[in-house]
Amino acid sequence: MSYIENTLKGKTVLITGGAGFIGSNLAFYFQKNHPETKVIVFDKFRDSHTFPSGNPTSLGHFKNLIGFKGEVIIGDINNFGDLETIESLNFDYIFHQAAISDTTVLDQELVMRTNYEAFLNLLDIASDKKAVMIYASSAGTYGNSPAPNGVGNGEEPENIYGFSKLCMDQNVRKILQNNPKAPIIGLRYFNVYGQKEFYKGRTASMILQLGLQALENKKVKIFEFGEQKRDFVYIEDVIQANIKAMEAKKGGIYNVGYGKAKSYNDIIKCLKNELGEFEVQYIKNPYKFFQTHTEADIQETITDLKYEPKFDLESGIKSYIRQIKEIYEGIK
Repeated sequence: MSYIENTLKGKTVLITGGAGFIGSNLAFYFQKNHPETKVIVFDKFRDSHTFPSGNPTSLGHFKNLIGFKGEVIIGDINNFGDLETIESLNFDYIFHQAAISDTTVLDQELVMRTNYEAFLNLLDIASDKKAVMIYASSAGTYGNSPAPNGVGNGEEPENIYGFSKLCMDQNVRKILQNNPKAPIIGLRYFNVYGQKEFYKGRTASMILQLGLQALENKKVKIFEFGEQKRDFVYIEDVIQANIKAMEAKKGGIYNVGYGKAKSYNDIIKCLKNELGEFEVQYIKNPYKFFQTHTEADIQETITDLKYEPKFDLESGIKSYIRQIKEIYEGIK
């Protein structure tokens, strides 16, 4: 299903972080729905390095791109030589997904250089090419401010990741004040889940992690007492928002969620409907910056981008469950 009217024939799309979760889904969306479009994936790919938490320093994985027929460029957005490579390319749209999205990373300088400073450099490149910039922001910009979360309100991040994304958005706001039609769209993702997230490891969605736990142990662990609420948004709706942003009439920053919060206990209920009964163990939450309730106000996203979320939590998990089972069979 194509989410836009344009054919994109002869256009070139660049996706940074294109071997990651959302980036690779974008790459395959274009390959399937707009085969006349040239798609370039730019990704650092992972190596043997890890953060102190043990999580990989890059979430890009080659297996996310198996079957992709476009161009692949290996590069780091923090490397000026690699930025020059991007500058040498001709592209009409850039989907900027590359970032340190691991909220447990405490190296503030590294997060700011990767998420904020590199973004400013890419903005300059996109501007010079008159290319449309569609970039990943985050619900982390809201911290624990009261839900529902509306753009421009309660922007009080609890960690350096959320702060870095807010800095990106604030810079874009300054640009849009002078030029409201500047082709820059920021998308604040809420809790995204779905196919191709497996290689995020411990930073993958709780839906995947709990599904795998249930299959492996007939038992899952969640933070006391499962009433924390999130706006869970299925990957297909996130891709829809990105694609519809290509035809935006003006620049802006928009929430991308389903628009209704659900609790971790709701996830458990949905998984039990699909997988059968299993035990639930409630454990202490070690994270001080943990968001207790997020819910996207998506009215402007609907109005300006014609965004129409299709998957509530129940239908999203139902659509995803086959792949969760396949992942489990593959790692047994």
